[in-house]
Amino acid sequence: MMNTFAFVIYPYLALTAFVVGHIYRYRTDRLTWNAKSSQFLETGALPVGIILFHYGVILALLGHAGGLLIPQRIYDAMGISGHSHTLVAYYAGLLVGNPAFIGILLLLYRRVARTRIRATTTMNDFTTLALLFLTVGAGLYNVLFGHYEVLYTVAPWLRGILTLTPAPELMRNVPPTYKIHILSAFTLIGFAPFSRLIHIWSAPVGYLFRRLVVFRRRTVRA
Repeated sequence: MMNTFAFVIYPYLALTAFVVGHIYRYRTDRLTWNAKSSQFLETGALPVGIILFHYGVILALLGHAGGLLIPQRIYDAMGISGHSHTLVAYYAGLLVGNPAFIGILLLLYRRVARTRIRATTTMNDFTTLALLFLTVGAGLYNVLFGHYEVLYTVAPWLRGILTLTPAPELMRNVPPTYKIHILSAFTLIGFAPFSRLIHIWSAPVGYLFRRLVVFRRRTVRA
């Protein structure tokens, strides 16, 4: 029963909270749909922490999508064996996991150690950082020390969740640290609409494609 709750019911509860929470937040609290920047209070380790964290997490999400959501048989058809796939995932995890973890450590340290920042930090902010720390930390731990084959257990389970064909039995013998990583990630997904993480949907992507703004010098004669 616990396995079914953890790997069938709980993921769907988190995904439901993710969808409904965004709709509710947009309709009732649109003015706080932002990251609540604290840069004007204190810079310090903020630029380095943000760059490391954002690039690390974004690349990690892309790697998870490519590695877990695409069935291994497709990679086999392209000549990429399960062993090769696992090696690529390992080194890619090292490459993006370390910057993401260092970044979240810097951001967490800044929130705790800087008096002005700590005074403006809410319990919601600390909860968000704690969930990010747990999720990223557990993921990096699994890369460094886990070495568990996920291509035929975690990957098909996740695809089953997304295609509404859950198979919780695949997760029964998965190591605890992998389960912690997965459950904390779904907790973060469910909590995201009610935190500052909501700003990911307001990324200024359109800025890259906007029309150029032309500035002309105007000389005024005395």
